[in-house]
Amino acid sequence: MIKVFNTLTREKEIFKSIQPHQINMYVCGPTVYNYIHIGNARSAVAFDTIRRYFEYRGYKVNYVSNFTDVDDKMIKQAKKDGITVPELADKFIAAFMKDTKALNIEPATLHPRATENIKSIIAFIEVLIAKDYAYETAGDVYYRARKFKHYGALSDQNIDELEQGASEHVNDEETARKEDPVDFALWKAAKTDEISWQSPWGAGRPGWHIECSVMATKYLGETIDIHGGGQDLEFPHHENEIAQSEAKTGKKFANYWMHNGFVTIGDDDEKMSKSLGNFVTVHDLIQKVDPQVLRFFMATTQYRRPIRYSDSTVSEAANNLTKLRNAFNNLNYRFKDATEGDMAQSVAKQLKELETKFITEMDDDFNVQNGMTTVYELAKLINVYAEQDQVTKATLMQLRDAFTSWLQIFGVHFKAVGLLDAEVEQLIKDRNTARANKDYARSDEIRDELKEQGIALEDTAQGTRWRRI
Repeated sequence: MIKVFNTLTREKEIFKSIQPHQINMYVCGPTVYNYIHIGNARSAVAFDTIRRYFEYRGYKVNYVSNFTDVDDKMIKQAKKDGITVPELADKFIAAFMKDTKALNIEPATLHPRATENIKSIIAFIEVLIAKDYAYETAGDVYYRARKFKHYGALSDQNIDELEQGASEHVNDEETARKEDPVDFALWKAAKTDEISWQSPWGAGRPGWHIECSVMATKYLGETIDIHGGGQDLEFPHHENEIAQSEAKTGKKFANYWMHNGFVTIGDDDEKMSKSLGNFVTVHDLIQKVDPQVLRFFMATTQYRRPIRYSDSTVSEAANNLTKLRNAFNNLNYRFKDATEGDMAQSVAKQLKELETKFITEMDDDFNVQNGMTTVYELAKLINVYAEQDQVTKATLMQLRDAFTSWLQIFGVHFKAVGLLDAEVEQLIKDRNTARANKDYARSDEIRDELKEQGIALEDTAQGTRWRRI
């Protein structure tokens, strides 16, 4: 019985999908004007981990995550780079896909782009105008926030106490065009030499908030199971999505709202963001940090908690991952000389107890820290049985199947190591003999063979050293 903390009610609730064994989940994606930083990646990792756990528990997950491929930041950056906004978007969407693949984040079922849905956005806005929830002024279209009686419920704010920052972008000129300072833009009139599309209100482009309402309802339905994103999106973005969507459809927009915590940096735990200039991009970071370590670092903190990024916390994650990899390798080595003895009944009982514990912890709002405690317990069990004589391959496979299925939830996948230490040492001896005989072709062949098996060689004055990679 999975329980989810719902931001809207501020309580843990028993999760029940609209359709049995199927989940429709929408997670706000990036604005693609730069490489993603690890704060952006944290959201992608958190919801990928949640998605994987739902799948482990037998659900089919329809996962939609958008790309905001037109907005003020993109227009400014494209002008700076001397390229078009679509060219900028294409560049950084490709970078996003490459960086998230390195982190073993599964692609969404669908990655729609705002600019692919302009007609749907215009039609959505027309309905809001017809229902008197929106109005046009000087080519802009604004949403009447006060008309939506539940405005502020998600972020727990009273609309009378909200400042002008409720608008997407506030300036004196824009405020003068609004009926109320808290109204927000649905459509923005085009400025000179700015990318635009024709609409009933003249040339322009969509506001930020409307695109997600349109794409979520278009691709997943008028009421979806889960809507997710970073905590910084609660207000105004998600608050505005609810107002727009429910005003148009007359139905509840999302049954569960989930928000991941920030990545902080430094002694003051300052939020990492592009606007603060203290961000580290995934593109740069994975040049010096193993992507699997970075993924593991983020996936093993419960999604609602903040993550403190530092060299020491990443190093700790690397050490923990090494322990798990060693357990996997110990298990893999035993497959080569497993006996015909049988300890299957004992192993099955212990595995069942651990599985029950793992599911209990993960069902509690995806408590990955406690879930990982169970994974480490399984690793200890694997190390014990890897040393036992009376263990069959079937029993070892039980252990491996459980271990790998749990690790995959956290995006961890270990390659099976095919050579024992003694076999590596023998091949190194063969290579040394080939080199002594000036058979360099054979020497290179052995080096390549070892590399394919995940073994790196280093020739030193004291002899050849090796390590697993």
